[in-house]
Amino acid sequence: MMQAPPRSIMTLDAYQYKAKLLVKDYLLADSYIPYTSLLGGIFISKMVYDLTELLSSYYYIGYSSLTKTQRIEWNNRGMSSVHAIFISAISIYLVFISNMFSDNRPDGLIISRSSNLSTFALGVSVGYFITDLTMMFWAYPILGGKEYVFHHFLSVVAVSYSMFSGEGQLYTCMVLISEATTPAVNLRWILDTAGMKRSWLYLVNGSILFLGWLVARILLFFYLFYHVYVHYDQVKQMDIYGLLLVFGVPSALGIMNMIWFAKILKGLKKTWNSSRRNI
Repeated sequence: MMQAPPRSIMTLDAYQYKAKLLVKDYLLADSYIPYTSLLGGIFISKMVYDLTELLSSYYYIGYSSLTKTQRIEWNNRGMSSVHAIFISAISIYLVFISNMFSDNRPDGLIISRSSNLSTFALGVSVGYFITDLTMMFWAYPILGGKEYVFHHFLSVVAVSYSMFSGEGQLYTCMVLISEATTPAVNLRWILDTAGMKRSWLYLVNGSILFLGWLVARILLFFYLFYHVYVHYDQVKQMDIYGLLLVFGVPSALGIMNMIWFAKILKGLKKTWNSSRRNI
C-alpha cells in the first residue's frame, strides 16, 4: 500500500501552483504587463543601485575615499548603465533583428504594432526613468542639471504613452537605442573620479564614446526621420499625442544630442592633444 506524501510537500506544491497561476494570470497577462513591468523597473533600479554600492565597497578600494555626493553619483551611474545595456539590446533586436516592424508583414500598420516583449521592455524603462528622475530631484543638482531633468521628463512621457497606447513603439525603440552610449559616458566619469584621466583607457573610452554617439544619437536620428518620411501615410493616421511623440520628442532630444556631441568632440580633442604632449 502506497504511503501518502507528507503534508508539507502537498502544501509546498499548492503554493507553487498558486504562484504559477499568479504569474500567468496576472503578472504576464497582456493587460497587466505595463503596470507590472513599470513596478519591476522601479524595483530593479533600486536593487541595482544598492548592489553597485555593495560591490563597489568590497571590490574597489577607492570607493570609501569618495565623498558622499560622489558615492551617490557612482551608484546612480551603475544603475543607469545596467538599464542602458538592457533597453538598447532589446530595442536593437526589435528594430533591426526581429521582423516585428518589417514592411513585409501583413498584420497592420507599422506604427500600431506592439508585442508583450516590447511593452514589457518599455515598462521597465519607464520604471527606471521615474526612479532616476526622483533621485535627480532628491539630490539636485548632483545627478544632473535642468537639461537632464528635461531629458528624463520627456522620456517618461513619451515612453509611457507608447507603452500604454501601443502606438509608435518602433520610433520609441529607435530613440532608446541611443541609451547604448550611456555606459561609455558613465565610464568616462568613473575614470575621471578614480584619477585615471590620463590613462590609455580614458582615451580609448572617449574615442568609443565619440563613435557611438555619432552612430546612435546622430545618424540613427536622421534614419528615424527618414523612416517617418517614407511611412508618412501611416504616421499621419496617429492621434495628436502620437504625432507629438514621433516629431516633437525626437526633435528635442536630437537638438540636445547635437549640443552634447559638440562637447564630446571638444573633450576628445583636448584628451588627444594632451596624450600627444605626454608621448
